[in-house]
Amino acid sequence: MKKTLLSFFLLLSGMLFAQQQTVTYSVSPATFEENTSITITINGSSVNEATWGVTDHALYMWAWAFDTNDTTQKGTPNVGTWEASSDASKFTYNAASDTYTKTITPTTYYNITGIGRIGFLIKAKNGTGDKKSQDILVEVGSFQVTLTSPIENSTTILASGANFNVAATNTNGAASYTLKANGTTINTNASTSSYSFNDTNITENKSYELTVVQGATTISKKFSVVVNPNTVLEAMPAGLVDGINYNAADATKATLVLDAPLKDFVYVAGSFNNWQPTTAYAMKKDPTSEKFWLELTGLVSGANNTYQYWVVDNTPLANSPSMVKTADPYSTLVLSPYDDPYIPASSYPNLPAYPAGQNFEVTVLKTGQTPYNWQVTNFEKPEKDKLVVYEVLVRDFDANRSYQNLIDKIDYFKNLKINAIELMPVMEFEGNESWGYNTSFHMALDKFYGTSDKLKEFIDLCHQNGIAVILDVALNHAFGRNPMVRMWMNDPDGDGFGSPTAENPYFNTVAKHSYSVGEDFNHQSLKTQYYVERVIKQWIEEYKIDGFRWDLTKGFTQACTASDESCTNRYQQDRVDVLRKYADYSWGIDPTHYTIFEHLGNDDTEEQQWANYRVNETPSKGVMMWGKMTDQYSQLAMGYASNSNITRMTSASRGFTANRLMGYAESHDEERLMYRNLQYGASAGSYNVKTLNTALSRMSAVGAVSLLIPGPKMIWHFGELGWDDSIYTCSNGTINDTSTTIGGDCKLDTKPQPQWTENWLGDTNRNKIYNDWSKMINLKVTEPVFLGTATMANANTLTINIKITNSSLATTQLKDVLIIANLDVTAKNVATGFQYTGTWYNLMDNTTLSVTDVNATISLAPGEYRIYGNKTANLAIPDFEKGSSVNLYPNPVGNYFKLNVAASKVQVYALTGQLVKSFNSNGNIDFQFGVSDLSTGMYVVKAYDENNAIQVMKFIKK
Repeated sequence: MKKTLLSFFLLLSGMLFAQQQTVTYSVSPATFEENTSITITINGSSVNEATWGVTDHALYMWAWAFDTNDTTQKGTPNVGTWEASSDASKFTYNAASDTYTKTITPTTYYNITGIGRIGFLIKAKNGTGDKKSQDILVEVGSFQVTLTSPIENSTTILASGANFNVAATNTNGAASYTLKANGTTINTNASTSSYSFNDTNITENKSYELTVVQGATTISKKFSVVVNPNTVLEAMPAGLVDGINYNAADATKATLVLDAPLKDFVYVAGSFNNWQPTTAYAMKKDPTSEKFWLELTGLVSGANNTYQYWVVDNTPLANSPSMVKTADPYSTLVLSPYDDPYIPASSYPNLPAYPAGQNFEVTVLKTGQTPYNWQVTNFEKPEKDKLVVYEVLVRDFDANRSYQNLIDKIDYFKNLKINAIELMPVMEFEGNESWGYNTSFHMALDKFYGTSDKLKEFIDLCHQNGIAVILDVALNHAFGRNPMVRMWMNDPDGDGFGSPTAENPYFNTVAKHSYSVGEDFNHQSLKTQYYVERVIKQWIEEYKIDGFRWDLTKGFTQACTASDESCTNRYQQDRVDVLRKYADYSWGIDPTHYTIFEHLGNDDTEEQQWANYRVNETPSKGVMMWGKMTDQYSQLAMGYASNSNITRMTSASRGFTANRLMGYAESHDEERLMYRNLQYGASAGSYNVKTLNTALSRMSAVGAVSLLIPGPKMIWHFGELGWDDSIYTCSNGTINDTSTTIGGDCKLDTKPQPQWTENWLGDTNRNKIYNDWSKMINLKVTEPVFLGTATMANANTLTINIKITNSSLATTQLKDVLIIANLDVTAKNVATGFQYTGTWYNLMDNTTLSVTDVNATISLAPGEYRIYGNKTANLAIPDFEKGSSVNLYPNPVGNYFKLNVAASKVQVYALTGQLVKSFNSNGNIDFQFGVSDLSTGMYVVKAYDENNAIQVMKFIKK
C-alpha cells in the first residue's frame, strides 16, 4: 500500500526507509459508516518521538482510502507533503492519558464517497528517513468480511495433491459467497454468515477470489496457492548468463537464468502463460552452479512479452515471505504499476501496458528486436586531461524532461565547447521525478525521460559532434524494489517490500560505512561483483557510454560501521582492491573508458591508489577523482578571502602523477554559487555582490581561475548562465532551506526553468558568462599548454595568480600562461610574475601587452581578470575573432547593423543554429541589415563576399 500511494512523494527524496515503528491504536466506534464521525487514538507509549526527532508531541496523519470493492485508491485528504505535513493532519496530544487523538468523518476528510477501507499512518512533520509508523488499514461499513483461512492476499505453498481450506465470516446477517479459482467458479453458498470450503487434490497453481455480497455491497478477498513442482535438476546449456538469453538463430526462443541461492523452486509467470504458470514453467536447476533456468518457446518475434519470477522458499526465516514475485534482476526494461501511469506519452510513445491484475514490476522480453543504427561506431574520446564535463539532470534541463530536449539543444552544448556530458542516473529508479540515485534496476533504462532508442540517438548525436557521454551510476546501494533485495528480505507487514536478511547474498543487513543510503551492497560478495560487471558491460556495449561516474565510492568497503565515520574516511584496502577490479573490467571492454570516482575523501593516499593506477600504459588509464571545491570558489565569488585557497584544484596538490582530478566549483549536490552571491555577497561602497548584475559579472573570472587549471574539469548545468536559484528551491518556486530539516525540504524537488522561459541567453549579463566560458573551454580543449602544470600561491587570497606551463612545448609555441583575477570588492593592483619579458597576449582577444618588468602589477577592477599567453591562441580562437578586417557595427545592435565592407549575401542565425534572417545586399557597402523584429539575445552572422568566402561574426541584439 505505502509503496503504491507514497512512491511519488517519498522516492523524490532518494532515501530508502528503515523498518518502521509499530504503534498501537484504536478506532472508535469500531464499526462505522463512511459518514460516521470516528476518533483515532494512538497509544503514546508506542511512539518513540526521539527516534523521529519530534518535539512538542507534533505527530501527523498520512492518509489514503480504497473504494467499496477494495481495489482502487481514491481520495484527496489534506495531508500536505511527505516532507512538510499540513496542520490539518496533526494529532492532538493528551498529556493526562499519554495518547494522540484525531477525529474525522471519512467522507469529509477524504473528500469522496463510496469508501470501502481507509488507510493511514503516523509520522513526523518531515517523514524523510522513515520517521513513520506501519501502515494501518481499517474497514468501513457495517457489512464486513473476515477471511479466517488463509490470510488475505497470501500465497500458500502446497505439495502436489494436497487440499486447501477456505473459511470466512461476515457481519450484519447472511450473505452470498462465490469462490473462484483461476477465474472459474468452484463453489457457491447463497446464504450464510460463516463460510467454509475445502478444495481437494490441488495439482496446479491457483489464484482464488472469494466474493461476498450482501444487499448492494460486494466485498472480495484474494489469495493463492502455489504447488511445489519438485524442481528438475538438469545441466544448463553452456554460454548462458543471468537474465534473458536471446536465441540469435531462433526468435521464437529465449532462455531465462536466475541465481537464487537457498530458494527451493521458481516459476516463470508471464503474458505467454496468462500469468498462471503450470509445471511446464517451473525452472530447472543446474546442479553445478545451482542457478535456475528455463527455455521459453513459441514466442512471437517483435512482440512484447512480460514476466515475473515466483521465487519460493519452503522454510523462510521469521518475517520473511515464502514466495516473492519479482521482475528479473537483469532486466533491461521493466514496467511499473507505481510509476508508469504518470509517464507522458510524448516522452515514451507506445509504452507497453502493465499487465492487468499483477503486482510489482514486471520484465519486458522481446525477441527479434531491430538494433539501433549507430551513425558513429568508432568514436574517439577526448583526452582525459582535456575533458570539460557538463553535468546534467535530464529532469531539470528543460520543462519536458526528456532526451529529446537534450537532442534539441545540441547546439547549446556545441557553442559552449564542452566535450563531455555527464548524465545523472538514468537507470530504472523508484518514482519518476527523482535525481536517480534511488536505483532499483541498474541494467534497465528508466522510462520517464524517453525510450532506449531516444537515449541512443542523443549519445550518437553527441559523438557526431565530438562530445563524450558519461553516465552516473549508483552501485553503492539499491532500493526496496530491487529484486535482489526482495528475494531475501524481512517483510513483517507483508506488503512485499523490506530490508535484507542475513541470507541475502548481495546486501548487508546494516551498512558497512557511515554514509548509508538505501540498502548497502556487499562488494566483497562475488555475486555482487558479477552483477556490477554485468551492469558495466550493458551500458558500454549497448549504449556506447564513454565513462562512468561512480557514486559514493566510500561505501564500497566491508571494514567499517554506520556509526564510525573515521573508519569510513580512512584508507581501506578492500575498497581500493574492488574498485580497481571494476576499473580493470571497464578498461577490458573499452581501453579508453573514463572511470570517475566520487570519493570526496580526506585521505589522499587512497585516492592516489586509483588516480595513479595504470597511468603509464598506452592508452593511459588512471581513475579520475571528483574534486569538490565549491566552498573555496563560493568564497571567491562572494568576495571573501577566508577559506578561498584553491590550490587543491590541481592534481599535483593531491599527489596524482597525472592530471586525474576532475575539479569543480559546482555540482548537482552543492548550493549554487550565484545564489550564495545574492544572499551573502560582500560589498564596498556602491559595489555590492548581492546585486544581480554585479554578481553575474564575477562569474567569468570564476571560470578563468577554475576551468583553465590543467586536468579534467566539470560544470553543473546552467552555471554558465549564472543559475541563481537555490538548490533548495521547491517545485513551486519557493525556497525551503531550514536548519530543522535534513538538508532542506526541497533539495531534490523538480526545479523551475527560468533559463528558457526568461530567455537567459538573451540577457547580456548572463550571455557574457556563457560566451566567456565558451572561449575558455575552447582554449583548454585545443591549446596544448593546458596539458601542462599549474602553480599558484598556497594561500587564502582574493587576488588570484595562476601560472601554467607545458615544458614539452617549444618557445615558438603557446607554452606559458598567466591568469590573474581580482575577486575582491575593490580595485586592486594584482601581482603578475610573468615568466619572462616580451610581448604577451590576452588570450581572450589576442590583444598585446608589452612586459618589461615581470613583477609589475596590473590594476584590476573588482571581478576583473586577465588570461595572458606568451603567444597567440592560434588553435583556440576562430579566425573571425582574430581582428579580421570585416567589422559589424554598432554592437550591441538596435534596429539594424552595417558592415564595413561590401558583402553579396548575409545570413543571421540564432545560437541554436536556426536561420532567422537572410539578406542579399548586392555589394552595397551602405546596406542596413534590419533586425528590429529579432528578440533580445546573441546571434551569429555569416557574411559572403563575391568569391563566396565566408566571414563569421557575432552580435548582441538589444
